[in-house]
Amino acid sequence: MFSRFARGALLFCLLAGLAVTAFQPSAALAQQERPPSAVTVVTLHKQAVTVTARLPGRVVASGVAEVRPQVNGIIIERLFEEGSRVREGDVLYRIDPATYEAQVAAAEAAVSQARVAFDAAKRDAERISALSSRNVVSEQSVDDAVSKRETAAAAVQVAEAQLLAARINLDRTTIRAQLSGSIGRTLTTQGALVTAGQSEPLSVIRKLDPVYVDVTQSAAELIRWRRNGARQEGSTTVRLTLADRQTYEHTGELTAAEPHVDEQTGVVLLRLEFPNPDELLLPGMYVQVEMPQGVVEDIILAPQGAVSRDRRGNPVAMVVNAANIVEQRELTVLGDRGADWIVSDGLEEGDRLIVEGFQKIGVGAPVQPEEKPAEETQMEETQN
Repeated sequence: MFSRFARGALLFCLLAGLAVTAFQPSAALAQQERPPSAVTVVTLHKQAVTVTARLPGRVVASGVAEVRPQVNGIIIERLFEEGSRVREGDVLYRIDPATYEAQVAAAEAAVSQARVAFDAAKRDAERISALSSRNVVSEQSVDDAVSKRETAAAAVQVAEAQLLAARINLDRTTIRAQLSGSIGRTLTTQGALVTAGQSEPLSVIRKLDPVYVDVTQSAAELIRWRRNGARQEGSTTVRLTLADRQTYEHTGELTAAEPHVDEQTGVVLLRLEFPNPDELLLPGMYVQVEMPQGVVEDIILAPQGAVSRDRRGNPVAMVVNAANIVEQRELTVLGDRGADWIVSDGLEEGDRLIVEGFQKIGVGAPVQPEEKPAEETQMEETQN
């Protein structure tokens, strides 16, 4: 019985082997007859591209005036609302003027006294000069009279200068805005004693239209752009992204660049100016700036969805060659612009970049390329 069973198993194995052998040519033939996979491609063209960098920054008021007293005294009145807008010359505080009014009165009296003394010295000099012409008095007397007149004239000037200083101090008891802008909270109250040159201001005025944005950029990044062939253009227009990730509606201008690299951080400070009519931007606010770095010639813009990473982390893309065979290219990416990568090496003019249909293809596989409609490409660029 055992030998009969063994012979049956052996016969079954032989039949199964023959069946597999007969099936293999037909399966290979079916695979060879399978049509190439359809893929969607975009034909690439070289162009000049303005490269940008997203840099962090802080909003800075374009003007800041700390309101400080220039004379000593008691605050008797505050004449502004905290958080309101003020104009240059508006009265903000009043200091008790009584002491300074008395000083002005004393200075006016001193001027009158000096002028009376001058008039007397002047008349004496004129009489002695007349007597001198008749040889009645000596030359010494004439010199003394002229000296007294000149001394009296100088005393008048001193008294007038003291009167001017007294009037200036009296005027300074009325504290005025030295800058048009938004004034913050008051840091003193009515009845408080203030002194000239005190360290703490009474309040602070900030000019918020326009505002400055100070950003920092790595010196190493600047060098990298220069080495990759970026050339400077005349346009200095920049855009701003706020903390809520929304783009600020107004564009700004690059107004200054510090010609110095910070020795500790290795960054360069750039100053931008933005209009701020609605005062949406406030000093100290964190923002991000799209900063133009220059223009790079002969650059390819590759859709980000068509670029992947290999095992080493290098950016790669699939292209269709002239024989409709898939090739893999290793790319050199400078940065991004919207939904595209800025590629400086790895892609050439006229290359057909695969953007859809990756699932059924591989390197060396034949494909049936279909150009992506220009309308869809333009719509995607507009949305991004």
